Amino acid sequence: MRLRQTSSTSSRDASHVDPTRPDVDRDAAGRSAGDAAETVMATRPTAALGSTHGVLPGAAVPVVSVMLALALPVAIVVATGIGAVGIPTDEVWEVVSTRLVGDSPDVAPEVEQIIWTIRLPRVLLAAIVGAGLALAGVCLQAVVRNPLADPYILGAASGASAAAVAVIVLGSSAVFGLGLSTAAFLGALGSLLLTLALGQRAGQVSSTRLILAGVAVGYVFSAVTSFLQLQAEPNQLRGVIFWLLGSFASAEWPDLVIPAAALFLVGGLLTVQGPKMNALVMGDDTAASLGIRVGRYRVWLLILASLVTGACISVAGGIGFVGLMIPHAARLAVGPDHRRLLPVAVLAGAVFLVFVDVVARRVAAPAELPIGIFTAAIGGPAFLAIMSRNNTWASGQ
Repeated sequence: MRLRQTSSTSSRDASHVDPTRPDVDRDAAGRSAGDAAETVMATRPTAALGSTHGVLPGAAVPVVSVMLALALPVAIVVATGIGAVGIPTDEVWEVVSTRLVGDSPDVAPEVEQIIWTIRLPRVLLAAIVGAGLALAGVCLQAVVRNPLADPYILGAASGASAAAVAVIVLGSSAVFGLGLSTAAFLGALGSLLLTLALGQRAGQVSSTRLILAGVAVGYVFSAVTSFLQLQAEPNQLRGVIFWLLGSFASAEWPDLVIPAAALFLVGGLLTVQGPKMNALVMGDDTAASLGIRVGRYRVWLLILASLVTGACISVAGGIGFVGLMIPHAARLAVGPDHRRLLPVAVLAGAVFLVFVDVVARRVAAPAELPIGIFTAAIGGPAFLAIMSRNNTWASGQ
C-alpha cells in the first residue's frame, strides 16, 4: 500500500506544474518521481521467491561477504594440497606465490608440477564454475520469478549434453569439426536461444512460457542424448557418463579462460543491476511503472545468464543443484535484495563447489567420482531444509 501511495503522490506532483514557474516545477516534479522510483527499486522484493528477509541482521551482511571472500582463497589453497599425494599448505602457498611473481619455488620439481599443472587449475575451475552457476541461478530466478528456476530448467544442460555426447560418440566431424568444449558451449547457447524464441508471444516474454518452453526443449535434447548413448561403444560410455554428471578431472589452464571471462563480464554487469532486478521480482507492472522495458530487460538478463551458463557447462559438464540451491541458501541468509544477494551467492557457490570437488576426489580414492553425484546428494536434503525454514513455502503460498 505504501508503494502505491508513493507512486500516486509522485504522479500528482508531476502533473500539477505551475505554468508561471515551468523550469522550477518540472525539476521538482522530476526529483519527486525519481525519488519515488529509487525508493521502490531499492525496496526488498516481495515473497515471490521466498522469505522477504534474511536470518541475518542487515549489519551482518557485509561481514558475511568479507568472511566468504576470505574463506575462498583459504579453501583453494587447502583443496590444492589434498589428493592422492598430500601436500602441506605452506608448500602450496610457496608454489602459488612464487609462480605468480615469476620466481622459482623452493620445492621439489614434482611437487611444483602437481600443484601448478594438475591441481590448481582444477580447483580454480571448480571455484569459477560454482560462482558462475550460482550467479546464473540468481539471475534466472529473477527473470522468471520462480523459485525452481535454475540454469538447467531452461534447457541449457540438455543442449550442451547433446552436443558434447555427439562429439564423444560420433567424433568432431559430426559437429562441423568443433571440439568438445566448443560444441557444448554452442549447444547450451543454442538451446537457451531456442527456449527464448519459443517463450515469446506477440513480442512479449512470459515467465510461464519460458519455463514450459525450457522443459520441452530439455526433453527433446535429452532424447537426442539418450539415442547417442545407445550408439556409443563400451569404452566411450565412461566418458559420456562423466561428462553428463560433471567433472574437473581434465582441467587445464586454458580451460579457465572462457568461464572466467564470462563470470567477470556478467558479474560486473549484474552488480549494478540490483535495484532493477528487485523491481522485476516485484512484478511486471511495478517494473514498467519505473520506466523499465520489462520484455527487453528480461531478454537481456536471460542472455547474460545463458552466456555464463554455457561457458561453465562447456568445461565442467552437467553439474546440477548449484544454481538452484546456492541462491536460495544465500537468500535465506541475507534476504532477497539483489544488491546483497548477488555477491554472497557468487562467493558461496565458489566455496561450495571447491568443497564438493574435494569430496569427489577423496570418497573413493584413488578412484574419482563425478561431481554431479555429490551436488545432488548434498543439494537435495539441503534444499528441503531451506524449504522447511522458508515461511512462504511452508504455508503453501
